Amino acid sequence: MAAQARRHQRRNQVLSREQILDAAIELLDAGGEGALTVRALTERLATGSGAVYYHVGARDELLDAATETVITAALATGPSEEGATPEGQIRDVALALFDAIAEHRWLATRLTLQIVRNPAGPVTVRIFERIGRQVGALGVPRASWFQATSTLVHYILGAVSQHGRIDGDASGVGPDADREEFFDGTSTAWRELDPEDHPFLHAVVPQMREHDDREQFQSGIAIVLAGLTHLRQRIEGVPCTTY
Repeated sequence: MAAQARRHQRRNQVLSREQILDAAIELLDAGGEGALTVRALTERLATGSGAVYYHVGARDELLDAATETVITAALATGPSEEGATPEGQIRDVALALFDAIAEHRWLATRLTLQIVRNPAGPVTVRIFERIGRQVGALGVPRASWFQATSTLVHYILGAVSQHGRIDGDASGVGPDADREEFFDGTSTAWRELDPEDHPFLHAVVPQMREHDDREQFQSGIAIVLAGLTHLRQRIEGVPCTTY
């Protein structure tokens, strides 16, 4: 018993905040928010709860720190070939967030909560600063910076959340719903609608069934960026030819 106690003591001494967060993210990836408890984390790390509370804090602080860790890593990736332009950098940030949520399905809910509950926190600040600087570089008038950046951030968060597992979602779609099954059911339901009352839905059924989520997301970013270009040109009095 004494030897076991000494091993646990040594484990607590060398355990780092990074190790704790890595283990927390592994639990979240494997089972969602419900899988992350201080007890489960201490069992995985073979340590006491004191080490977790000392390095990170309680469960809510663990969730916030895990979110910050994943988002920081996602935004630290190098620029793409398009990244030399403001539009390219905005796409880089947007796709980094999209891919992070595709890899960590629990992240959609936590990211949205961070933006809403902690507007001065590192996650919110980092995302708004990265995107906002490029909005300014696009030539959008300063008076429109906040609206333009908020529109981009809201689109990004809303779009990526559709592809993540949102814990507590009451939409009727289970967190493990199969994507193909979902779109098969939706397309069948839309086809059964009266085509005279719903001509648009009938027209887009093939597109909905065959679309690629990531490509659709990028198209949305392109539409918003085109709108910002139009806004800048309208204010500057330049005829806009891009629609």
